Amino acid sequence: MSARNNQANKAAARERLRQERERQAKKDRARRQLVVAGSAVAVLAVAGGVGYAVVQANKPSHWEAAAKATDVTVPKNASGENGTTVVVGEASAKKTLELYEDSRCPVCATFEQSVGSTIEKDVEAGKYKIRYVGATFIDNAVPGEGSKNALSALGAALDVSPEAFLKYKAALYSAEFHPEERDDKFAKDSYLLEVAESVPALKGNAAFKKNVEEGTFDAWAMKMSKAFDDSGVQGTPTLKMDGKPVTVQGTDNPPMTAEQFTTAITAALKG
Repeated sequence: MSARNNQANKAAARERLRQERERQAKKDRARRQLVVAGSAVAVLAVAGGVGYAVVQANKPSHWEAAAKATDVTVPKNASGENGTTVVVGEASAKKTLELYEDSRCPVCATFEQSVGSTIEKDVEAGKYKIRYVGATFIDNAVPGEGSKNALSALGAALDVSPEAFLKYKAALYSAEFHPEERDDKFAKDSYLLEVAESVPALKGNAAFKKNVEEGTFDAWAMKMSKAFDDSGVQGTPTLKMDGKPVTVQGTDNPPMTAEQFTTAITAALKG
């Protein structure tokens, strides 16, 4: 082999080696670009997931949205701003007993089981009217939604009739149906409907059932709850006769027996 041929072969080999290196360099660059692109997509995906989680966390809950609602469906037989004036009894009755209660309140349940029937008889006899103000503060103290959901269901009962409202309220507080304070049974529509089956006017009532399940009066319940908060009343049950507290004589306590109630209400009616 001549020196010229030998040099030509070496030059060709060097050229092949150069080309191979360029091809490998291109492959490496392409691989790095794919890795970078993939990493960017992963980062964006994570960022998007975090962003979605943040948005979801910051979205108001159903009840928060209901509290802020400006379009409030008011039950029949309610009046006043946002329907938060609920008065049951003879219009001719001169006195009004204000009754402040929270549906989950165990003391309210004891009060209603002892005194509720006496109040109903007095209202039927025209001794006084009842103005009901519903609270939901127990949902905050003992986390849950039962107070709010039961108040909305009471709105559905009020939409049927004042009598259905009173009977349903009594059923919710009854020894048979009222749960322990920490048991948030009233948060379940199915349980509220089960309780309603014990009330003749609500038993099998399709309109009532629909309103409970669809939360027709959820916004109304939150407006009622705000009315309680704005009242300045600190606990439940609280009774007032035309704005003046009705308590056991010599104490700040509400009457918790029929006898105590009759004594206190007789004095209040004279005042």
